[in-house]
Amino acid sequence: MHPGDERLHEVSPWFPEPLDFLPDVRQMRRESRSLDLFADDRALSRLFRTARGSAGPVELPWLDAERAVLIAVNRVPGDDVAIALDYRGEEPRVVGSDFWTDPTRCAWRTVAPTFPEFASALKL
Repeated sequence: MHPGDERLHEVSPWFPEPLDFLPDVRQMRRESRSLDLFADDRALSRLFRTARGSAGPVELPWLDAERAVLIAVNRVPGDDVAIALDYRGEEPRVVGSDFWTDPTRCAWRTVAPTFPEFASALKL
């Protein structure tokens, strides 16, 4: 269920572009494969700040491709925005890509400390 663009923008105001939530686990797995591509390509890794935690510690504003699952992605192809569950802690936090603050490269930032808090903020 999509909470609506306005509600999502209230929770994560740095997303000027619309996002669509992925409808099922299959789509989440498919979209999350892009994180592996980014982590394995030196230039893309720096642009999207995506790395592999097995190669060394990864902290925000970087995303650990091995411990994240995309749950929402850009509605418009090429917008390069996403929301992910970040499993680096005891309970997954919700993080979002941010190209708005620095358009030259992504910074992953916390949207909500937990998924239940994210769902509550979206009134789901």
